Amino acid sequence: MIPSENFRNRHARRLVLLAIGFLFVSVFANANADGLPLVEIKAFAPSIIVDLRYATPKNVTGRALYPPGMRAFVLPSVAQQLASAQKFLRNYDYGIKIWDAYRPKEAQELLFKLAGKGDYVSNPESGFGSMHTWGVSVDATLVDVWGREMTMPTGFDEFTPAAMMYYKGGDPQTRAHLHLLQVAMAANNFYGLRIEWWHFTTADWKKYVPEADKNKIESNNLKATAPAPLNSKS
Repeated sequence: MIPSENFRNRHARRLVLLAIGFLFVSVFANANADGLPLVEIKAFAPSIIVDLRYATPKNVTGRALYPPGMRAFVLPSVAQQLASAQKFLRNYDYGIKIWDAYRPKEAQELLFKLAGKGDYVSNPESGFGSMHTWGVSVDATLVDVWGREMTMPTGFDEFTPAAMMYYKGGDPQTRAHLHLLQVAMAANNFYGLRIEWWHFTTADWKKYVPEADKNKIESNNLKATAPAPLNSKS
């Protein structure tokens, strides 16, 4: 179905507003939804590859939700955890590619409007939206020393049973790649998300999310972004 002219115009206006907002936070002190300062991931770990899928059409909406050139931000402590996970993986000639990091509430609202369905996209109207909005989560995959993506259970934003954190498929190479990524992230204080193998949240997320939102997250098991810690024996 071809989008209407009005829809395309509204979407273009949203991107312009997002671009202005991202320009502001890139030039001035960047902060999450609670005003805490954010840092650029590559400032802590230059070898981490950044490929923000919401700055491209390569996501569940089929449209860019971020402006071109958007950088990957997280809380400073999360950036340090990622740098340590990258160092761990470098020992095995692998590394991290970031598919998403800090996500402004405006982008979350647009994502929910375009792709909100089932248990995969959090409704920002529920009060807490996505943990990405707090700068405590990233979407990541595994790459080799040349930056090539390794075979994983699914691609980004492929919301199918194969995307579950505990992959049950029969490909041993895929299992090994996912296992290595999960071990690296778990060893550096990240949790995984039950329904998305690529999603990781700092285990210290409660330090940075307001009390009222903690209760909403913990009471919503299907959309909770902090499930049980990764099991390195899976």
